Amino acid sequence: MPFNAEQCVNILSEFGPLVLMFIVNAMYGIAAGTWALIISTVIAIVTMYVVLRRLPIFPLIASTVTMVFGALTIITHDPMWVQIKVTIFNAMFALFLFGGLWFERNFFKYVFEKTFHYTKIGWDKFTWNFAWFFVFTAFANEFVRLTFKDEQIYNVVGMQMDGVGIWIAFKVALIMPLSGLYAWYLTRLMQRYRIPEDEVAALAQDAASAPAGADMPAEPSASASPKAGPRAATTGRTESGHEANVG
Repeated sequence: MPFNAEQCVNILSEFGPLVLMFIVNAMYGIAAGTWALIISTVIAIVTMYVVLRRLPIFPLIASTVTMVFGALTIITHDPMWVQIKVTIFNAMFALFLFGGLWFERNFFKYVFEKTFHYTKIGWDKFTWNFAWFFVFTAFANEFVRLTFKDEQIYNVVGMQMDGVGIWIAFKVALIMPLSGLYAWYLTRLMQRYRIPEDEVAALAQDAASAPAGADMPAEPSASASPKAGPRAATTGRTESGHEANVG
């Protein structure tokens, strides 16, 4: 499977409400679609807590922002709010990730380091690539929002759709699968920076037995020398010159 249970819940909680909004909007209009978005977002938050027994930070933030901008759409009767939410959120989150890299405070490493074990280089590359993906989706969202007007009807592969319908279809049919494929690609790419579980356990044991105030063992590096010790690197060459296969 390309995703584990937690990743599936996160993806469904992010895009499930959009799919429902697309269906309800096509049948009853943007107001009903926005209500469907808000209600399903609340259900998604509850589901995350029931299934995972906790609230993942990123989906929770995204869901909260969705409900706020959805409420603004209902109050003002202007779909612009729920549309522009994607641009604002993605742009701000990209800046947040870039800022974390600049100040050596990697967000993804902080959130997921107890679940996934990678070298610092791996975490930084993962965050850098994801930040640029958020920049791309922010620009793509604005292009679609500004190109297709809400009050006009367009013929899309034989279907009559207004600007809001095209925007929702763009999110569901393009951005949703693209986000899933990109996340899967980065997850596979990260395997070359994975720290084996035996090394993680050894580092934890060293940390537990170290005297208070003593220097902690350095994190294994993907480019470390193979003779630096059994926990020096996740990839490299053995003393006989053959490449070590560590996943």
